Amino acid sequence: MPAHVWTPWFGVLGSKSGFDSLEECFGDLTEHVFALETGLSADPAMMWQVSGLDGYRLVGYSDAHSPPIVGRETTVFETDLDYFAIERALRTGAGVCGTTEFFPEAGKYHVDGHRKCGVRLDPEETRKLGGLCPVCGRKLTIGVLSRVEDLADRPAGRSPRGAAGFRNLVPLPDLVAETLGVGPKSKKMSAETDRLVAALGPELAILGDLPLDAIAGCSPPLAEAIGRLRNGDVAKDPGYDGEFGRIRTLDP
Repeated sequence: MPAHVWTPWFGVLGSKSGFDSLEECFGDLTEHVFALETGLSADPAMMWQVSGLDGYRLVGYSDAHSPPIVGRETTVFETDLDYFAIERALRTGAGVCGTTEFFPEAGKYHVDGHRKCGVRLDPEETRKLGGLCPVCGRKLTIGVLSRVEDLADRPAGRSPRGAAGFRNLVPLPDLVAETLGVGPKSKKMSAETDRLVAALGPELAILGDLPLDAIAGCSPPLAEAIGRLRNGDVAKDPGYDGEFGRIRTLDP
């Protein structure tokens, strides 16, 4: 399963890879690839625009080298808990229920840009500039959104038959930090997150499943933030050229 397939530097379909399809990259070994990992800067809805990816299971995962953020993207299975059952689900699709994803705008390479110059551009703006930074004249880092548009052969909003679903969430510590008006790594945020998890249960359940009234009993601002999150009522500052984007839930 190739990881973060759209990211510029190391993704098989990224702007720096030199490949426009899995077949170009893997040749006669392509038949052994059966699943693709979306990466933080893309989600299944973006990948569904490329019909050549329809035959692959789409999964989402987190970086194991950062324990506090393990699970911020995850794949949901309905299988026995053993290696062979999970592998069979990934090969066939039976038992893969979907993914929990970042908002792709929060990823580090969602749109185009040049971090050193503070330049962030949508794909259309990049095309008008010929892919060059308007400040320094060097090549821009072309992000995931541009690459998806380059390779798309169907409009946004359609899903292949039988495709598993997904949901976009924001990590609980980020929401807690926003409600408190503190940084995402502050001690105040950590203490409040620990309190909420002890009272309400696991982070993913709080974010996606727990009734808002139950959350409001512990933190009314968090209940408001999660309600907006579940409805997709968020403000998005997309990431670019290695700079994480930001998702805000409590803006007016």
